[in-house]
Amino acid sequence: MASSDSKLPLKPIPGSYGLPFFGPMSDRHDYFYNQGRDKFFAERIKKYNSTVIRTNMPPGPFISSNPRVIALLDGVSFPTLFDNSKVDKRDVLDGTFMPSTSFTGGYRACAFQDTTEPSHALLKRFYLNFLASKHETFLPLFRNNLSDHFSDLEDKLAGKPDKASFNSSVGSATFNFLFRLLSDKDPSETIIGSDGPSLVQTWLAAQLAPLATLGLPRIFNYVEDFLIRSIPFPAWTVKSSYKKLYEGLSTAGTAILDEAGRVGIKRDEACHNLVFMLSFNAQGGLVNQFPILIKWLGLAGEGLHKQLAEEIRTVVKDEGGVSLRALDQMTLTKSVVYEVLRIEPAVPFQYAKAREDLVVESHDAAYEIKKGEMIFGYQPFATKDPKIFENAEDFVAHRFLGHDGEKLLRHVLWSNGPQTEEPTPDDKQCPAKNLVVLMCRLYLVEFFLRYDTFTFDFKPVVLGPDVTIKSLAKASSF
Repeated sequence: MASSDSKLPLKPIPGSYGLPFFGPMSDRHDYFYNQGRDKFFAERIKKYNSTVIRTNMPPGPFISSNPRVIALLDGVSFPTLFDNSKVDKRDVLDGTFMPSTSFTGGYRACAFQDTTEPSHALLKRFYLNFLASKHETFLPLFRNNLSDHFSDLEDKLAGKPDKASFNSSVGSATFNFLFRLLSDKDPSETIIGSDGPSLVQTWLAAQLAPLATLGLPRIFNYVEDFLIRSIPFPAWTVKSSYKKLYEGLSTAGTAILDEAGRVGIKRDEACHNLVFMLSFNAQGGLVNQFPILIKWLGLAGEGLHKQLAEEIRTVVKDEGGVSLRALDQMTLTKSVVYEVLRIEPAVPFQYAKAREDLVVESHDAAYEIKKGEMIFGYQPFATKDPKIFENAEDFVAHRFLGHDGEKLLRHVLWSNGPQTEEPTPDDKQCPAKNLVVLMCRLYLVEFFLRYDTFTFDFKPVVLGPDVTIKSLAKASSF
């Protein structure tokens, strides 16, 4: 039995998996159709009076070999998933199932590997060193792509109908930035052309379809459930999309692939891993993160827009331009980004298997988890834990200002680790954690150097909001 120094009472983990097949199917329909994601967990917390529970997680039968999980639904228990001495992250990136390695050239990408696997540290150190070498490139390169993005939005708003798809526009900007960061070439110079975002979207959709819902009328729920969760989509259905991404990076990214060879990574393995990082980790995350950023910025209203514009323009004027030093002085801008990452993390799930018998604590009790059991964490409930954050469900732009605000950053967990910690080759924290924060801050800076405010609409979709820009008010003075 696992031992614990906790003074909290040791309790059995409540919850039920139900009968084989029927239990997972019932939970699956509650999760996707009857209750929805947040209510699915909230109802079970209420029913069992616990934030650590047993339940099934989709996709369940027939794709998951074992959909049973122990769910951690508070800010105290959730960080157990970051302790790699206690948990194993092998092949759990997507949850209770793993897409075929045929999607990734036969290789298990670094994100699917556990920290104990020899190639994990080698690949992650390679990523970290590459990002460090590009430190001086981030600002000018992303600013250039944002300039194209804002011009695109303005052109679309000037046409008919006078509205612009934010997701589509920012998706192109982020892909072009990421590809040029990796290869020093524009994707238009390769076989990819202007199709990068759609190629990524097609490739991702085939792998992640069992975790999605199409939002069809209720009458079609059982049809949809059968079509996308009875058998996995085979990799050959998106082979041409992946081949273009691979060939484009292989021909343009000779320098980074040469460097991979020098540190002992096979060229083919390196290229497949870089395509995965570019497409799944980076593009897949950012095309959700930026719409989430704009959604909460828009909902906050013109009052916050005015405060951000004043801070940004004052600092840029005093510093003589946009620089890392200038960005660091924009305290409200930083707080807004952290608050967005807290209130709606782009990747809401974490999975791991217990490496050993262990004891996990919530606010109120301790629970024993047996070796090999699957552990699941739902991050929005951890980062909106009302026992940690005051007005946890509200977007509070100033939340992370000052000494007390900075202390709360250890509870911002979007990067597969606390915001206060740095990624290393020996953990699973996002290697581009600091780059993502920087890009979000820089987006706000470039936006409010150009515009005073904006109007928008959004609708919820599977991953993040689908945002439409209705108007952009040009900066009145700067």
